[in-house]
Amino acid sequence: MSNLNSERMEAKAKAIEEALGRIGEPISEAQAKDLAVREDCDCKEGMFALAGTRRQLFGGAGLAAAVGMTAMLPRAAAAKAPPGAAEYPVPADATKEQGRMMGIDGGYGLRSQFESEVRWFNPTRSASFTPMQNGYGIITPSGLHYERHHGGIPTIDPTKHRLIIHGLVDRPIKYSLADLRRFPTVSRTYFMECSGSTGRELMRVTEPTVQRSHGLVSTSEWTGVPLSALLKQTGLKPGAAWVLAEGADAAVMTRSVPIDKCLSDALIVFAQTGEAIRPEQGYPMRLFLPGWEGNISIKWLRRLEVSDQPYYTREETSKYTDLITTTGKARIFTFTMEAKSVITFPSGEMKLPGPGFYEVTGLAWSGRGKIARVEVSTDGGKTWSLAALQDPVLPICQTRFRFPWIWDGTATVLQSRATDATGYTQPTHQQLIAERGPLEAPGMMYHMNAIQSWGVAADGSVKNVHSLG
Repeated sequence: MSNLNSERMEAKAKAIEEALGRIGEPISEAQAKDLAVREDCDCKEGMFALAGTRRQLFGGAGLAAAVGMTAMLPRAAAAKAPPGAAEYPVPADATKEQGRMMGIDGGYGLRSQFESEVRWFNPTRSASFTPMQNGYGIITPSGLHYERHHGGIPTIDPTKHRLIIHGLVDRPIKYSLADLRRFPTVSRTYFMECSGSTGRELMRVTEPTVQRSHGLVSTSEWTGVPLSALLKQTGLKPGAAWVLAEGADAAVMTRSVPIDKCLSDALIVFAQTGEAIRPEQGYPMRLFLPGWEGNISIKWLRRLEVSDQPYYTREETSKYTDLITTTGKARIFTFTMEAKSVITFPSGEMKLPGPGFYEVTGLAWSGRGKIARVEVSTDGGKTWSLAALQDPVLPICQTRFRFPWIWDGTATVLQSRATDATGYTQPTHQQLIAERGPLEAPGMMYHMNAIQSWGVAADGSVKNVHSLG
């Protein structure tokens, strides 16, 4: 049997190598050399083709004369440049025209005008969704991190903002942002996911793309102070069991947090992926509870009140509970985001150009720890094969997976399923319905982590399909 498996693996590797060899446009050696020819190029002067000498280029008005200042400044009012970019004229040959000066972006930096990924906003503008289909690696750019707001984005002066810790503590304390920065800090790479992510997809397809179906999840490096360090300073009185976290937004968002979580891995974060946390993510500080539903990581954090019992706030009774339709009851305080995965390429509204080799890729994550394995099916769940996990594989962090696939041009369905380090495996829609009951539209199922299916048609078009039909 081992010899047979070895032969199959060798045959598959050979087929993949042959398929890879058909990618790209072959050219002749003469064509390749022609690309390297540069007319009137005086390489002796350091490849500065537009100036007679380096002194001429950098001296006085030489630079402006050689290139022209109008070619070096962005067209700030140009409408076709995507958000986060500026439009610049595109030369016919970039090797024959000096590039623009650095610093004209004001010192913060711009992305290329040819990159247009943006967040998608829901009709009520209460949430925005990460463009997962265009991501690389596991870190989400801060400007593309998903958002969920209950009362808009407040503007807060960091010099006046304070975090108060009181209640069942020995010493109530008020901290400024400057105070928090004096504590020893830690940086951790974690995912965050809204518990409503994919919530309307239980019974039928509702969204066409992976951005709109799964885009309420993102990964960042978060920097801040362990909450346990602050609670050590305040001290805890006997009976301390819960903490009420309260935000400074118009919704005064509040959630009850078990004291054990506060004393383990909870953070008060003030930085995200190397810079100050953004206003839409809670500037100047937010609570961060790794692996738990996003809404409990209270943004614009202003108060932590220690108590002997939960507070049963609006956001943990009327919302963010799990309705069990078979009993008519609801589960409360279901904090953890279970193992989940999704194929991001190919995914909804994409189109494969034709049969051949493709690398199926996507993301997997679990609030309980590391991803142990991801399996991919290219036949609608009939058979499964292990995907490769791309390093780094971190706990409570998105993990990128990759799977080599030679598409033969026939219609099929692609799926992925994740298993985390605890042994929990991502369920099917049928398994979730058996556990919690059906939930007809427009019902919202929180913690919906069922296996996602992408149908690939014979013409290469990809769309969201549902296992229930």
